[in-house]
Amino acid sequence: MSPYVPSIQPSPITAAATDETGQSSSAVKEVTTAAYESAPGYRERMTTTAYGSCNLCEAMCGLEFTVADGVVQSIRGDKEDPLSRGHICPKATALVDIHSDPDRLRRPVRRTNDGWQEIGWDEAYDLVVDGLVGVREKYGADAVGVYAGNPNVHSLGAMTHGIPFFGLLRTRNRYSATSLDQLPHQLANRLLYGHQLLLPIADIDNTDFFLVLGANPMASNGSMMTVPDFAKRAKALRARGGRMIVVDPRRTETADIADTHHFIRPGTDAYLLLALIHTIISDGSASPAPYVDGLEEVGQAVLTFTPEAVAPVVGIEAAEIRALAADLAGADRAAVYGRMGVSTQRFGSVCQWAIQVLNIITGNLDRPGGTMMTDPAISLVSAGVIGRGHLDKWRSRVRDLPEFAGELPCSTLVDEITTEGKGQIKAMVVSSGNPVLSMPGGERLDEAFAGLDFMVSFDIYVNETSRHADVILPPTSALERDHYDLIFHTFAVRNTAKLSPAVLPKPDGAKHDWEIFRDLALRYTARRNSNVLKRLHPRSVVREVRFRLSPTASIDLLLRRARKGLSVSALRKNPHGIDLGPLQPGLPGKLKTRDKRISLMQPTITSHLPELAALLTETPTSGLLLIGRRHVRSNNSWMHNSERLVKGKPRHHLLAHPEDLAARGIGDGTLARVVSAAGVVDVEVSASDRMMRGVVSLPHGFGHGKSGSKLSVATGVAGPSMNDLTDPDQVDAVSANAILNGVPVEVTASPAAPPT
Repeated sequence: MSPYVPSIQPSPITAAATDETGQSSSAVKEVTTAAYESAPGYRERMTTTAYGSCNLCEAMCGLEFTVADGVVQSIRGDKEDPLSRGHICPKATALVDIHSDPDRLRRPVRRTNDGWQEIGWDEAYDLVVDGLVGVREKYGADAVGVYAGNPNVHSLGAMTHGIPFFGLLRTRNRYSATSLDQLPHQLANRLLYGHQLLLPIADIDNTDFFLVLGANPMASNGSMMTVPDFAKRAKALRARGGRMIVVDPRRTETADIADTHHFIRPGTDAYLLLALIHTIISDGSASPAPYVDGLEEVGQAVLTFTPEAVAPVVGIEAAEIRALAADLAGADRAAVYGRMGVSTQRFGSVCQWAIQVLNIITGNLDRPGGTMMTDPAISLVSAGVIGRGHLDKWRSRVRDLPEFAGELPCSTLVDEITTEGKGQIKAMVVSSGNPVLSMPGGERLDEAFAGLDFMVSFDIYVNETSRHADVILPPTSALERDHYDLIFHTFAVRNTAKLSPAVLPKPDGAKHDWEIFRDLALRYTARRNSNVLKRLHPRSVVREVRFRLSPTASIDLLLRRARKGLSVSALRKNPHGIDLGPLQPGLPGKLKTRDKRISLMQPTITSHLPELAALLTETPTSGLLLIGRRHVRSNNSWMHNSERLVKGKPRHHLLAHPEDLAARGIGDGTLARVVSAAGVVDVEVSASDRMMRGVVSLPHGFGHGKSGSKLSVATGVAGPSMNDLTDPDQVDAVSANAILNGVPVEVTASPAAPPT
């Protein structure tokens, strides 16, 4: 077969109305192709309307689909959805692009010397089971590694059947996007509130003071805070006299609509947060709830971090820090929110702990307009579906890094593959992920995957990672399967419940992801029982029953058990979703700590404060610091194969302040070379006064120009991978989460660039 080179073939579909920056409005203009309208019988054709939710990101925007002749003709925002209220972003319209993409895999394929060969499901299953069992029997269970990417939590079948399948493999070498993303959140939740998913959510619809650090909800529609139509909610905040303050090294789309924006030096957010805590406690403004312990101890622990001490490090004047602390403590209803920018740095776990401490000591935890815990229809916390989480029950073989909730940090995956010895990873199971582009040290990981004995990918594309697989198993597209969001109702700014039935029928010969995991689990278990146990254990019978139960049936059982009157049938009768009401106070009853109290002093995190204090005296580097960024039309390392999303101005450029470029003799729009301790990339630069001096930015998720898959190359927006510059040897001091922001780099004119 010829090399796999994708082409761009968009399909006719309604497009969201957007401005030049790619931001969407709630209104959607229907754009139906002339060819379809002029086809014979167009006016007489029967059309149907279906409702559901977009599952591409955390926002869960409600959608209205118009379907004719088995084809989705338009996608609009569902104005009756109680959470999104008609909002839609450009990604939702690309659901059809994914469905109709000629490059999307629709049948299993195996890698051969002549290219990719399509095979049947039975043959594919046999190859996978043979490969995994063979490696396990030869090297042991830990020789099989598992990586689960973000799309798994956006698929009901992957949640109900994929996670149990991974558990069948009995390996300690499990990894997921958690340690590239929100691990510091989950660790802070576990320590303070007793469960990794017990996260207080900003009550954005009622708050009067919203402090945002290292987050860009105008592009993300919220993250670890599901908040579709953030722009309209922010406008309402201002209309009721509220204020929004953004702290970020880049003047983001969210900063554009804020009342105040503060530049901050990347990687120093912990100092600012600790200074705010210090000021509020020392001024006597702290007012935590009666079930909170450790206020005095925290005050002592942060004595060093005065606004005057941290100001030269963070780049914000001491007077402004004190004013920010006074405004936060003095607001009647306030919420502090921080996301990727504060999580993926050296002291990301300290940052997330400090954010929670600020909400607690200002009395805003469990207060309307502050932060409150959700009451989803299916509570993964109360139902015990997902465990509390634990830290450091075992450590990685090579670098001695701690596990969290049964997973090792992604940054050490490459070491576990390439370092010889007992427990070395010889086979990989990669589910809906592209770690070559999303993990630090992508080049090294790319080489490591090439040397595996066996690899299987669950994916709809041949990408930079799955190209190394021996077998790729593609599930149906999002339009062809039922969905209920198990995770993000837990993080939403309003309590709702909604079932999204399949919009289109499953094609003949296709498999849903849950069916793939079910079939593999049954075959794998049968092989293991035959080879090892020689008998069927009673637990195996229960496990088999669970695998044979469909995701929708599983959801029905959970709904009926959780709330009277809720069921799959009830949700089908309410296609727009059911409104369960605003967030409500519920502490200390909702706490999962043993004594139903919150202890602010957590040695797992606070033991690192002396290290932070010692670093205050260090002279900041004179070089540049690299940060990431995201765009509303992009979705991590995919969605770049949709022409409607990639059109417009290039988004892969390195952004840098004009004065930083001039000082290095680099012209706007020219090619520059970026060098870090981990790697080198050449990339076009764009001068931007939206960047803080001394800071440059590359978007996350690009780099499709690597050999093999050529996603988005045809459109000229492949760009370099930011993670060829991030260093897997550098991790968060507490949780070992990846460091993706604040990376020291040098930028010079590229030797490949023509003279200016």
